[in-house]
Amino acid sequence: MQLSTLISTCLIVASSLHSNFASALVRRNATSTCQKTKVAILGAGTAGITAAQALSNQSVTEFVIVEYNGDIGGRVAHTTFGAKPDGTPYVVELGANWVQGLVTGNGPENPIWTLAQIYNLTNTYSNYSSIQTFNETGAVDFTSLISDYQANAYSSLEQDAGNILKDNLQDHSVRAGLSLAGWKPKKDMQAQAVEWWSFDWEYASTPERSSEVFAVVNYNTTFYQYSGDNNYVFDERGFNAFIKGEASTFLTANDTRLLLNTVVTNITWGDAGVTVYNKDGSCIEADYAICTFSVGVLQNDAVSFDPKLPTWKQEGIETFSMATYTKVFLQFPADKIFWNASNQFFLYADPEERGYYPVWQSLDGPGFLEGSGILFVTVVQEQSYRVEQQTDEQTKEEVLAVLRDMFGSEKVPAPIAFMYPRWSLEPWAYGSYSNWPPGTTLEMHENLRANVGRLYFAGEGTSSEYFGFLQGAWFEGQAAGLLIADCLAGNCTSETKYEVLHGTTDYSEYDLANGWQVTSFQTNGL
Repeated sequence: MQLSTLISTCLIVASSLHSNFASALVRRNATSTCQKTKVAILGAGTAGITAAQALSNQSVTEFVIVEYNGDIGGRVAHTTFGAKPDGTPYVVELGANWVQGLVTGNGPENPIWTLAQIYNLTNTYSNYSSIQTFNETGAVDFTSLISDYQANAYSSLEQDAGNILKDNLQDHSVRAGLSLAGWKPKKDMQAQAVEWWSFDWEYASTPERSSEVFAVVNYNTTFYQYSGDNNYVFDERGFNAFIKGEASTFLTANDTRLLLNTVVTNITWGDAGVTVYNKDGSCIEADYAICTFSVGVLQNDAVSFDPKLPTWKQEGIETFSMATYTKVFLQFPADKIFWNASNQFFLYADPEERGYYPVWQSLDGPGFLEGSGILFVTVVQEQSYRVEQQTDEQTKEEVLAVLRDMFGSEKVPAPIAFMYPRWSLEPWAYGSYSNWPPGTTLEMHENLRANVGRLYFAGEGTSSEYFGFLQGAWFEGQAAGLLIADCLAGNCTSETKYEVLHGTTDYSEYDLANGWQVTSFQTNGL
């Protein structure tokens, strides 16, 4: 090593040591002026608000909710888009958009559906049979492939997943499970489009990157337990109206316990309490804390932990997946609608690339935003990352090229409004929702869920059965709030953790201690 390089390196190390010492000194000095509370809740999305509500219902009112953004709701986020005939904008959802699984007969009811009814959210049933299929030459009917996938391949996959779970066998990827069931789309792009419609569109991940067992568990506990219905929400107040409504049951107007526009930078945790340091220089000392940050935020080191999280916890975080789901919105002149608005969905099979602008949804049809001229297309994961790196103009040209292949170039005019979010680039989200990778056991996931000292974790990603769903965030927030209420009452219980992991999970471990609330062998919603 050259002397100049050595000197430079030493100076950098010295500077780093000084900087770290100074930062630690600032934090230590700041503790004398930190806001003190019983519980710090980090994040005001579904999990955070539900956790606070659970505490409040147990007469624990000394808490603080810390939120990065200027409003509550988290990834249940909406924006204005386009224009109505009177010039006012429409409201569209950027993130969560459906109540998934409602209720069947006297069976259990999805709590999100219960809340949607309480707060009278405007919603319409998504009819997945209302679909027209296309390739690059225009309308081509390959809907029979959808029936083939569902009745044969997926049905076989379900049975196999159940056997693997019960008999403590090695998990497969969904791709392996489908292949073993005889579904091998290969270069059949129509079959690839049907597979994307049936799987990727729900999980925002490919079959190769998804666990067979837990994809089926995730589907069963929502759609078989509650119902097979998906209701699309398009309320003028935004889907987060139910979260705001629940918050209003325990927060007052301008409640000082809700800290909006507050960015957490460091969480110092231990067995005696938790201190939260914020970007604005403020800090909060709490007896307990609930971190509801997304798996994406945890994986991107957006917040530092002191001391560092133990290895078993870091492995739990890094092993799970954060998926990205992107809706690209277009508005066309109301008098130039070129699609059949009586169809809710349009499925496109690109001749070369799987998942290239495949699923389109009309909001102009009956029961939705009739006369709006709004159409949107969904992409996920790699395609999401690709469009996020492009300008709006580049993406718009690609989208229009696909529409002109589908419907004819002479029929598709220029849109009057165009917009899409960039979820994986948002520093408070880094993605849309979580997904369970193949080979990840229930024990490994429980390490993602488990507390360290007095710092607990909650969110859709920590739900072993409802990951990716709003009800997962609701259940996990409630569970964390109740656990800490018990702790404050002197009856503390830590979440289960596994410092030594096994290759599979014994059937006996699928219990409440490991986040398993209901059997995954469901039939109510069938």
